[in-house]
Amino acid sequence: MRPIINKFQINTIMKKLTLLVMGTITLFGCNQQPKQPERYSVKAYPETRMDETVVDDYFGTKVADPYRWLENDTSAETAKWVKAQNEVTQDYLSHIPFRNAIKDRLTQIVNYERYSMPSKKHGRYIYSKNDGLQNQSVIYMQETLDGEPTVLLDPNKLSDDGTVSLGGISFSNDGKYMAYTIQRSGSDWVEIYVKDMATLELLPDHIEWAKFTGASWYKDGFFYAAYDRPEAGKEFSNVNENHKIYYHKLGTPQEQDELFYSNPKQPRYFHQVDLTEDEHYMFLFESGQGAGSTLWIRDMQDPKGKFVQIADDMDYQYSPIDVIDGTLYIFTNYNAPKGRICKVSAKSPQMANWVDVIPECENVISGINLAKGKMIVTYDKDAANHAYVYTMDGQQLHEIALPTYGSVGFSSEYKEPEVFYAFTSFVFPTTIYQYNIDDNTSTVFRAPAIDFKSDDYVTEQVFVTSKDGTKVPMFLTYKKGLQKDGNNPTFLYGYGGFNVTLNPGFSTSRLPFIENGGIYAQMNLRGGNEYGEEWHIAGTKLQKQNVFNDCIACAEYLINNKYTSPKYLALNGGSNGGLLVGAVVNQRPDLFAVAVPQVGVMDMLRYHLFTIGWNWASDYGTSEDDEAMFKALYAYSPLHTIQSGENVHYPAIMVTTADHDDRVVPAHSFKYAAALQAAQTGDQPKIIRIDTKAGHGGGKPISKVLEEQADIYSFVLYNMGLTYPKEAK
Repeated sequence: MRPIINKFQINTIMKKLTLLVMGTITLFGCNQQPKQPERYSVKAYPETRMDETVVDDYFGTKVADPYRWLENDTSAETAKWVKAQNEVTQDYLSHIPFRNAIKDRLTQIVNYERYSMPSKKHGRYIYSKNDGLQNQSVIYMQETLDGEPTVLLDPNKLSDDGTVSLGGISFSNDGKYMAYTIQRSGSDWVEIYVKDMATLELLPDHIEWAKFTGASWYKDGFFYAAYDRPEAGKEFSNVNENHKIYYHKLGTPQEQDELFYSNPKQPRYFHQVDLTEDEHYMFLFESGQGAGSTLWIRDMQDPKGKFVQIADDMDYQYSPIDVIDGTLYIFTNYNAPKGRICKVSAKSPQMANWVDVIPECENVISGINLAKGKMIVTYDKDAANHAYVYTMDGQQLHEIALPTYGSVGFSSEYKEPEVFYAFTSFVFPTTIYQYNIDDNTSTVFRAPAIDFKSDDYVTEQVFVTSKDGTKVPMFLTYKKGLQKDGNNPTFLYGYGGFNVTLNPGFSTSRLPFIENGGIYAQMNLRGGNEYGEEWHIAGTKLQKQNVFNDCIACAEYLINNKYTSPKYLALNGGSNGGLLVGAVVNQRPDLFAVAVPQVGVMDMLRYHLFTIGWNWASDYGTSEDDEAMFKALYAYSPLHTIQSGENVHYPAIMVTTADHDDRVVPAHSFKYAAALQAAQTGDQPKIIRIDTKAGHGGGKPISKVLEEQADIYSFVLYNMGLTYPKEAK
């Protein structure tokens, strides 16, 4: 689902380090094997009570909602239902003979050292490292690049089972303190703690019920955003409203924190403030009702200084890059759907005064970093990254040569000479390079030690013609020598929404799949940002069906070109991608053998009534907007469009969700699974896997990730009539 803080990531005004463990939807498969003579089947699904009295009226259309009671995630009846469903699911999965073998192989192949890029903060190098099977990566610091590392923070010590994860870290501008955020059991709620950098001791400062925030340091404290304490028992489902910004002074209790900014007239806005590293300028953002944010600037050195508004709408992105010698550099896609970089005096920052530094071009700007007095600008070209070095006046100096089409991220500072970048692609393990910006040369800084021969594999990019003639990119990764005979197990993955671009990326979890002849297919559907804001808008609201048409066209392409066939094709996606899976399977169940919708938005008529679901209305619209919008949502909502009847044959479906998912509440998956089980959709299994002490996906400990992956991929293979090679008979 939509990232809450602006998607456009830049090394800018915040000047704070955020170390993230990337959560990816990963895939697994195997060679085709003889069909198993007998497959275990679900004997009976748990009984789910239907309340026929719950009926809503949408512009004269009556819509029944018999499973409304499952929205109460803390009731005894819902808990009983969850327990019964998990028992059925685990019983089914336990009868897959190669389930443990898959988990063993996944565990074996992920067991290697993984590093983040180093970032230089106050004379120290900060980075994360995972030894291989640690539930959470550990944060280290070094005085020099080849110096002795010191553990700065080990999140694995924050819980016994790894379910407390690190959200991000930020350093005070004098380097004396470090604030860090943690999340428990995958929830979006965060807590903030502070460490003394001289002693590495934990200070008594502790912030609770913060959300969608980090710590923005100023003088002897920091700003953060939070909600009021939620109602007991409704922490993970009630609507989140009235996001407020507070200032916390070190050494004081949270109860004494100063309310710095709120907007009671707009309870469904998000708020954020950030400051330049010298604390000269503050930026205030409001977002939540569009694809971008409003923006203000304030001179903090002027005792009478007030916020000056720069942009007043949320339809576009306005992202400050930095203020250098009184000049504000800013990224925007206003009047430039693919993005442009502008500059303006910080004292008169109104849009009328902006001057283009790097105008919009044919490719989409996807990242900006400042490095040694220059700019590194990353572009998306057909969903793959390209990076160029510019002067601060916009003169292009050179392109940074990347190994192949893939994804790149940079770590740099405007005044620091060192530049690092991490590059990854489908068959190119994430490798960290040290980059010399003066002579445009790169050297490997850290490369992973993985027993994997990249040269044995190939990635091709194809362009699929969708229903309306639009060309949709799709990456296909497989072993060289693949025969296009229609018998290759294939995993089709997509998202298609909220400006999210699916770039090429490496995952060890796919290796056993492609090593054994499988195909990993990744679609770049409309609704994302692959070709800019116009591509995004073409997959939103009344045009959302374009996304499903794109996905259907990609599936048909794979079948028509003999890469695979319906009996060996699986469809997968998470969050907004879970919606994609549910909608497409309802429209074209004949195309797939297996479907796995993960943490999906399945009730399109009521999604906006939970936690921060209202934030997605800019992409979806809501059932309350008008009759046309209601009809469009009702026409594809996965919960409401399940086919049923003697001639209906759905693929095997395993729905996944988690009890602490307060981004897309589990009621979506609960109601959808109940409706699937009650409908006549054929004899393939329709089960739901409900994880505990887990959320939307971020920060999940590796132990839980491995369990979930093993369950998903064994379910997929089993229902393709295949088996994992180690267990083949």
